[in-house]
Amino acid sequence: MACRAVKVKTLTWATGAKAQPTTQVFRRSQPARGFTLLELVVALAIAGLLMALVVPAAGRLYSGMQYREGIREAMTVLTAARMRAITSGKPQDVEVRPDKRSIYYAGKTHTLPSGVTMAVHSARELNREGTGVIRFYPEGGASGGGIDIESSRGDGVSVEVDWLTGAVSQARYASN
Repeated sequence: MACRAVKVKTLTWATGAKAQPTTQVFRRSQPARGFTLLELVVALAIAGLLMALVVPAAGRLYSGMQYREGIREAMTVLTAARMRAITSGKPQDVEVRPDKRSIYYAGKTHTLPSGVTMAVHSARELNREGTGVIRFYPEGGASGGGIDIESSRGDGVSVEVDWLTGAVSQARYASN
């Protein structure tokens, strides 16, 4: 392959001499390079394959995060109610509404994410029309009961309230 050469006339001055035009030749050291169509198609195919694998995994990751957030929310609300009952000296009620996936306490409704389902088991005498109530007493005890939170994959956690000490704990279970 023949190299292209460009002739350019440049004026140079020697000391004490008149300007005389000289000729210089500029050559490209390497030809211009780029990507071939085949290389671009292969790169796009690899990117498409990676996206096909990553997108479903991201969905599972998000539903798992929602599930853990629901458990954390239930634990936090129940523990806060217990502490307030002890410090204020007044009983505190936590209302659990499984049909709305919500927990109502101290004038605030805490709604669990849509990726989880919940059920409540509590003392019958405290329940109100489809709403389970867990009561915490100033002495540290509680009416007992708990909230079962289940993920869309079938994994579940039971957030339990001990009737004697009012302690809030969690235990995993497999729903099949």
